[in-house]
Amino acid sequence: MLWPMLQELDQLESEARAKLAQAADADTLDRWRQEFLGNSGRLKAAMGNLKDVPKDQKPAVGARLNQLKSEFEEALTARRTELGATGGNGQVGGQGGRPGQPCLDPTEPGLNYSTGPGRRHIITRVRDELVEVFARMGFQVASGPELEDDEHNFVKLNIPAHHPAREPIDNYFIDDPRKTDRPRMLRSQTSTVQVRVMEDAVRRLKSGDPSGFPIRVVAPGRVYRPDTVDATHSFMFHQIEGLAIDRGLSMADLKSCLLHFARAYFGPEAEVRLRPSYFPFTEPSAEFDMKIRLRPDQPARWVELGGCGMVDPAVLSMCGIDPEEWSGFAFGFGIERLAMGKYAIPDIRMLFENDLRFLTQL
Repeated sequence: MLWPMLQELDQLESEARAKLAQAADADTLDRWRQEFLGNSGRLKAAMGNLKDVPKDQKPAVGARLNQLKSEFEEALTARRTELGATGGNGQVGGQGGRPGQPCLDPTEPGLNYSTGPGRRHIITRVRDELVEVFARMGFQVASGPELEDDEHNFVKLNIPAHHPAREPIDNYFIDDPRKTDRPRMLRSQTSTVQVRVMEDAVRRLKSGDPSGFPIRVVAPGRVYRPDTVDATHSFMFHQIEGLAIDRGLSMADLKSCLLHFARAYFGPEAEVRLRPSYFPFTEPSAEFDMKIRLRPDQPARWVELGGCGMVDPAVLSMCGIDPEEWSGFAFGFGIERLAMGKYAIPDIRMLFENDLRFLTQL
């Protein structure tokens, strides 16, 4: 069986090399590979016949089979390279042997697919516009960490231990809240920055530096809630939080502040309203709504932009501020909601899809 089989392998090699020399494009090369090197190919079938070779002759036949496999693979690679340089018909061709395509030159500059000069993302632009409006009203910018603890996200905002807002299903906890007293979490609101600003002002006052008061800050940033994504909700979105602490502030000051903001940002015809509501960290509390036209072909409708109210005395006390001497108001808006109202964007998901057709319009 040894010598007949070796003769068969020689014949297989001759046939394979002849067909490979005739291959003129990538498709033909692929068919050649399947016929001679594939899992169901002829070389694989010859290897299966090795079991019928006498034991003392198997090493020689096995070595010949391995030699053919290696030579076939090298020959295939060489033919692919040859066709890549000539296009398979003696002309300049592309990679893979496709006729008529230019050779790939990795040193050439890339193609320019730019649609024009770069620009800031709409969320960044709206954030900066909001900060500018509030800066003209005397607010400074404050910031805080996105990875927060239970104390700043809940406790010092007067949210009790068994409040529904603390449920794990409504928050992104890093630590298991059932196993630690102060679990870490991705902040669910920028109100956490309020607490840190008030704590810092109190520390500075105790060290003899009264410059922390009065407080007038805005805090833009990302927040995280496991909301179901739809046209107006996302699991990550942006808020801008406002806080003012001074002597003698009232609900009238809050309403005046929000009205001036709305007319400065949306125009003098902006329609706004406050609806009574409830938040653990403000008392009294209200929802801040504005009439917004989300689609050019639809009438304007009332859209909730955020919440607001007078800072609860309990929050002031937990931060070390005397509520008998100081009072304050706070508000928080969704930046995406404001962007949608300003630029008539009907779906919040459009802000995160990175579709150039949409982004270049704004």
